[in-house]
Amino acid sequence: MESTEKLNVTIYTESSPNPNSMKFVVNFMLMPDGASVDFDSPINAASSPLALDLFRYNFVKRVFISSNFITITKVDEADWTDVSHLLKPFIKAYLEDKNPILTEFKESDINDDDPEIVKKIKSLLDEYVRPAVESDGGAISFASFENGIVTVKLQGSCSGCPSSTMTLKAGIENLMKRMIPEVVEVVAENA
Repeated sequence: MESTEKLNVTIYTESSPNPNSMKFVVNFMLMPDGASVDFDSPINAASSPLALDLFRYNFVKRVFISSNFITITKVDEADWTDVSHLLKPFIKAYLEDKNPILTEFKESDINDDDPEIVKKIKSLLDEYVRPAVESDGGAISFASFENGIVTVKLQGSCSGCPSSTMTLKAGIENLMKRMIPEVVEVVAENA
């Protein structure tokens, strides 16, 4: 017999550097540590019943789920004061009822065959960059390294954020160049 006991969920919101993104933080882990999923449309959200339900709100443009938070990016025309009071109770009730977050999840494979420089880049991203980016409701992942150029993928609130270019160049690129002399530039892959 299945338990009908509800999950005890507390939820609060945090603004992010991207004015169109809001971080909805809950009191338990939604994803394994370091894992995340990012959906930019209902079509791409087929593996997430939660994201599909959030896309039913016509003002939801993007849904990003990581560790203990969901970052929702709204359309420009919507105002957070008008829409956050709809999302917060919806997410709380959805999670309290123990509805599925994902129906399938494939973790990225850590490649032990990566060249040493790629291992260093990934390590710097994991240790120094990822925690700061996650605290703003986003995620960053390694895409490639070629001819001195590190390409990263920005997700969640970082995708389309006005300050992400400054963060990428002034913060991440400077760190990479200082710690790994072979790095000459860091660029973001189009999301």
